[in-house]
Amino acid sequence: MDWLSIFTMQGLNLLSSLIVFSAGLLVLAFIVLFIIDVTQTHDAIRRNYPVIGRFRYVFSTLGEFFRQYFFAMDREEMPFNRAEREWVYRTSEGKSNTVAFGSTKNLNPVGTTIFINCPFPTLDEEGCPAPNIVIGKGCREPYEPQSIINISGMSYGALSKPAVRALSKGAAKANCWLNTGEGALSPWHLEGGCDIVYQIGTAKYGVRDTEGRLSEIKLKALAAKPQVKMFELKMSQGAKPGKGGILPGDKVTPEIAEIRGIPVGEDSISPNRHPEINSVGDLLDQIAKIREVTGKPTGFKTVIGAWGWLEKMCEEIHQRGAESAPDFITIDGGDGGTGAAPMALMDNVGLPLREALPMVVDILERYGLKGRVRVIASGKLVTPAEVAWAYCTGADVVVTARGFMFALGCIQAMKCNKNTCPTGVTTHDKHLQRGLDPADKAERVANFVNGIRKGVGTIAHSCGVQHPRALKRFHCRIVQDTGRSVPMDELYPPVVVKEGYLEKVGS
Repeated sequence: MDWLSIFTMQGLNLLSSLIVFSAGLLVLAFIVLFIIDVTQTHDAIRRNYPVIGRFRYVFSTLGEFFRQYFFAMDREEMPFNRAEREWVYRTSEGKSNTVAFGSTKNLNPVGTTIFINCPFPTLDEEGCPAPNIVIGKGCREPYEPQSIINISGMSYGALSKPAVRALSKGAAKANCWLNTGEGALSPWHLEGGCDIVYQIGTAKYGVRDTEGRLSEIKLKALAAKPQVKMFELKMSQGAKPGKGGILPGDKVTPEIAEIRGIPVGEDSISPNRHPEINSVGDLLDQIAKIREVTGKPTGFKTVIGAWGWLEKMCEEIHQRGAESAPDFITIDGGDGGTGAAPMALMDNVGLPLREALPMVVDILERYGLKGRVRVIASGKLVTPAEVAWAYCTGADVVVTARGFMFALGCIQAMKCNKNTCPTGVTTHDKHLQRGLDPADKAERVANFVNGIRKGVGTIAHSCGVQHPRALKRFHCRIVQDTGRSVPMDELYPPVVVKEGYLEKVGS
């Protein structure tokens, strides 16, 4: 017998031994799991169907991912479908977004927006960039934003360091602003040199004293930074109106804890409202205080549910004088997103932006304050059509958060509330963060901004106007339950200014 035969026989014997050993381990594992399942009382499925019942949970977990790739149609998924995500991906990568054969979008569902093309559309060479607006004309340092689309509030902590760095650099390239979110100002927000909107949440991270109250000293220090252009007092946000911010403890690193002024490794939960703001008068007082201390435009962010308080606020402004008005109001839709929120709030509380935005615009118009108070629209506006709808409705500026998350590479894995984001966008796991290169993703952020501008401009030209801010309600129609569409200016007719109120207060 030669050596080759000997080695072959020994190899076969070793392989058979390994197979027998592995089979023995599997049998042992099966027996152990069987005993565990039939003796436990927590799970009825596993108790009645030991071992096999475990596969139910495996398949349920895998189904979340398989649906995205194999089963869901282009327009079916929530909160964003494949068609929307692919538009952002291709735009942020600088690729063409032309499509062939026909649209996959169903134009029949109630609420669908259809833009009204003009028989003599604006020639591309006749178009122009949207003219800038001024926010806070009466401030010591008013702000003139350069972009029709900007980055909504996302905190460092909820987002990873490379994600914030990419947003900062990309915003600077695209000349748009970056909102800090309620998690305070980090060095990574400033790194790219972009304009910053500082959000003051209910916990007042970054601007709080030792007792959690607003610190004028810290406000002045922030206002001294030339990149900080405005201050936004966060009253509520779309995914969790009536609930404060939530940052899981495994995301509270030593660095984030230092920036926010909170304990390392502990859940960071903000109060569900500002304790010192109990009325519209208190709200106007707080806005006036911040604006006086900082010298910069100050407004607030809110989700609309009850709306009578907005009319009371407008009446209070007229009693005090137009200078007491907030410089802007950011309207967040009740269908907004976040990294972590109770399902009871995320699914059921707060009006969608589609209903809230025209309501707020009309209230301000009714009291002659639309020229004084700028309206910022926020909530699932990630494609040109959605942004164009907001401008038709009466928004002065549009912001988005999740659109920029997709630009960073987010795949909608729905793991934002954990530290396991596979693309490195919302995790502080160093290994997972390696996948997000700030330099590359900054280019994608800038491409996304430019793609939105181009797409909204294309819609505007089709409607016969030169730029997005010239879009009006009569430029779009909304599909009704009859199957027919109705012009938006019929659904929301022109507002008559209330008697005794000037039409252009402070404009």
